[in-house]
Amino acid sequence: MDLSAAYFSAVKELLFDAFGGTPLLLWYVLPIALVVLVWENWLEYSQAKFIKKMDWKLLEIKIPREVTKPPQAMEVLMQIFQQGNDGTFVERWFKGQVRFWFSLEMASFGGDVHFYIRTPKKFRNAVEAQLYSQYSSAEITEVEDYTLNMPFGTEGSDWQLWGTNLKLSKPDFYPIKTYIDYGLDKEMEEENKVDPLTPVLELLGSIGPGEQIWLQIPVMDAKKRFNKKDSWYKKADWRDAAKGEIEKLQRRDVKTKEGEFNLAKFSQTPQEKIAAEAITRSLNKPGFDCGYRVLYFAKKDVFNPGIIMGIIGSIKQYNSPNLNGFKLGKRVGFDYPWQDITGWRTKRIRWEFFDAYRQRSYFYKPYKFLPFILTSEELATIYRFPGQVASTPTLGRIESKRAEPPGNLPI
Repeated sequence: MDLSAAYFSAVKELLFDAFGGTPLLLWYVLPIALVVLVWENWLEYSQAKFIKKMDWKLLEIKIPREVTKPPQAMEVLMQIFQQGNDGTFVERWFKGQVRFWFSLEMASFGGDVHFYIRTPKKFRNAVEAQLYSQYSSAEITEVEDYTLNMPFGTEGSDWQLWGTNLKLSKPDFYPIKTYIDYGLDKEMEEENKVDPLTPVLELLGSIGPGEQIWLQIPVMDAKKRFNKKDSWYKKADWRDAAKGEIEKLQRRDVKTKEGEFNLAKFSQTPQEKIAAEAITRSLNKPGFDCGYRVLYFAKKDVFNPGIIMGIIGSIKQYNSPNLNGFKLGKRVGFDYPWQDITGWRTKRIRWEFFDAYRQRSYFYKPYKFLPFILTSEELATIYRFPGQVASTPTLGRIESKRAEPPGNLPI
């Protein structure tokens, strides 16, 4: 017997004969894999139990027509959503405590537009106080969850649904086109303003009876979930990833002959300069894990596919070829008929979109998605209370300034 044959014979005996024909490696791998599987299932169960016990409040906000506040006011308001406390080790890993999140929502019922903020009950007073601090004449009311009034999916219902989860077209640290890029951070006459939110509000106000559009932006203080250099298990936050991208934009790898100096290594194209400046500006802002969910409901006799195209068109003003933008992610429907011959998959996806919206589920199961980073500046661009430039007649407002908020409002 040669040396190689003897070697393989010894390996065979070690792996297969020592434990009754079972490879030795499996006696180490299987228990570890089993422990990990049991632990993950326990964690999901305990988190689901914790989330089920959470008490939520839905606040509707109405602003007088004559009140014109700059987008910076909404940026200040967004800071209340920086609730990054996950609890202690025991609370996280044994009791299932999760990081609290919020939901910014706009809804149109037959063209009647409403603004909502859904918050855990424990933060309700803090959110309300922050709202009053920036919009002192606002009318803030706790209301019933409007999603409970939609009979979609019930027996005999003639409501149809289309939905999508928007996602970013580039990596998270590239910002979308914000209100600052539109010059809304500067003083100017209302009639001279170009507000990127206006097309969205006009679309919401354009639908008729038997139609509804719901927009939902789940918001949570950003977690560390980006790959860290030189480590396979540690995670970095979005700022570390952004700084790495800035370095790439500022110092490009240009091949040169040995000993030669090439200025192109340190030069930037105009597009790279715009991107680097925008990312740098974002580093000074709070960052949040976010999603963007859109649902369109209509009764069968008035369902209008043109509204879907309008939804897609209304978000394009946030897009920039040099920066970032929104595009369709997971959505209702398939590209080819053979992907869902029976229609069962589409029906299931419709229900999942509806149920995920109702539960405001995005960061944890039962409907867990990969979030993307938006800074307070970006959030204030896509969700805020419009000024007079938004002339949508059905926009929910109050006719005149209300009295000052109560002085004993708890915080």
